[in-house]
Amino acid sequence: MGQKTYRFLFWFPRIVGIIFIACISIFALDIFWQWYTFRQTVVGLFMHLIPSWILIIIMILSWRKYPLVWAIAFTAFWLWYATINIANFFLALRAGEVAPYHYLTWPMIITVPSLGIGLMFFLCRRVKKNPAYNIFYKNK
Repeated sequence: MGQKTYRFLFWFPRIVGIIFIACISIFALDIFWQWYTFRQTVVGLFMHLIPSWILIIIMILSWRKYPLVWAIAFTAFWLWYATINIANFFLALRAGEVAPYHYLTWPMIITVPSLGIGLMFFLCRRVKKNPAYNIFYKNK
């Protein structure tokens, strides 16, 4: 592998992670189509953006040296979101809703990319820890 491959393995998960955070932040915009007061809108927007804030803080704290932190964060986000939606699926089945399958299908838009990003960061860490690849990962 050459230096271009190392750079790709370093930058690709980070760029995709930033795009992912931006995409899940867009879902918070639905708060503006509700008939809430200004205060309710601000509180609702803040609550909608809590996962984005957590991922942004983790991104800032572990940008260069700790890809394992990113990997754990995105994988934990995947596990948390998938667990909530599977629980909602069973609650919808129990309540007798008409279409409970949407609790398992539409969350894949968020869970699959999150798991993929987490796995890319695990790969990035593996490349970083291998002594043969330390050409690109220099301690500064």
